[in-house]
Amino acid sequence: MGRFDDRATSPARGPGDILRWRILDTIAGRRVKDPGGFVTPVRPNDGTLLQPEQPSLTWIGHATFVLRLGGKWIATDPIWSEKISGVVARKAPPGVPFDKLPQLDVVTVSHNHFDHLDVPTLKRIGPQPLYVTLTGNAGLLKKAGLERIVELDWWESHQEGGLTITAVPARHWSMRMPWNRNDMLWGGFVYSSADGTAYHSGDTALFDGFAEIGQRVGPIDWAMLPIGAYEPRWFMEPQHMNPEDAGQAFVALGARTLVAMHWGTFKLTDEPLGEPPERMRAWWKEHGLDQARLWVLDVGETRRLAVRA
Repeated sequence: MGRFDDRATSPARGPGDILRWRILDTIAGRRVKDPGGFVTPVRPNDGTLLQPEQPSLTWIGHATFVLRLGGKWIATDPIWSEKISGVVARKAPPGVPFDKLPQLDVVTVSHNHFDHLDVPTLKRIGPQPLYVTLTGNAGLLKKAGLERIVELDWWESHQEGGLTITAVPARHWSMRMPWNRNDMLWGGFVYSSADGTAYHSGDTALFDGFAEIGQRVGPIDWAMLPIGAYEPRWFMEPQHMNPEDAGQAFVALGARTLVAMHWGTFKLTDEPLGEPPERMRAWWKEHGLDQARLWVLDVGETRRLAVRA
């Protein structure tokens, strides 16, 4: 039994489900086919847009952002590797070349899946930043040669200068190897500062915890929410949101801006690579929301973070 089985995705998905998805659904012709041809939009960014004078947010790709907030440079779930575990290749290059990054002050790691805890990238970043992660993950970071590590359980906080980082729940699970399933906790982070409040959900399905997050640590200005990796729905629904779920999560959070992530960088699931932003924009329009509150960034795009009026 894993240490955090009682908090994990339910119903859980295991080897039998993967067999059904990858083999049986393929044979039966039930899998969604990607027509191809989509090219993830990339905006050239040699790092000069990452100015220290103003709060900003830059999408590196997948769940990786570089934020300037509370006087700190923050990286979320950093992955600059060309492939996940040497297997799944990037569909778009990192939004800012690694050697053009500012010196990072804080790195957050939401959970131990290989596309979120990328050891080669963490080794490249090195021991200087503070690493903030969820309970049980510090051992993996220490093995990578990292030294300044803070573990947080859900709702625990750590203050670093003018930045407060709070770990919050997510509906997901963890595993690096078959024998350590749910031994290490997963979750999201809320970054609070005088500049405003940002939220990075990590991987998560839609769940009733979003309303509680908004109530306990809001108001949230910028909510980084996953909109990709959702097909087939029977397999992914308990652990990953689709665009419509992300819209519902945004409303439940009471956030000011939805920042889309977890799409267009790695082909992990069956939906067409370019479908998530199309569905996200369609949901937004259907619900009559202000288009300025939806940020579907190009890889490499930097946006300034304006303080809530």
